[in-house]
Amino acid sequence: MIYRIKGTFMSAMIYHNDRCGTSLAVLDIIRQAGIEPVIVDYMAAPPSHEELLALLLAMDMAPRQLLRTKEPAYQSLHLGDDTKTDREIIDAMLSHPELIERPIVVTEKGVRLCRPNTKVLEIL
Repeated sequence: MIYRIKGTFMSAMIYHNDRCGTSLAVLDIIRQAGIEPVIVDYMAAPPSHEELLALLLAMDMAPRQLLRTKEPAYQSLHLGDDTKTDREIIDAMLSHPELIERPIVVTEKGVRLCRPNTKVLEIL
């Protein structure tokens, strides 16, 4: 989807959780910039393995950096164990999408984990 902003065309996608204050704040910042993003409810429809890998590569992040460590699944799956491989961590995130840190925003200017919420301004 393409949107017009400040004389140029721009599209945006947000991996969003509507129960997260930071995610809601980022969505509001995007909309205030004049963009209606594609909203991906990743809790209902987690990204594929390939999509998650592509996001991690675009953000130059290791899978462990994208983990939400305060989720019960983090403890129950022993994801703090340093012997867990990247593949095991990605598989856990795909099986338990609540483990994926949010929000992730994708635009033509890049991909960011938008924590704090003002990080989204780097790619708008």
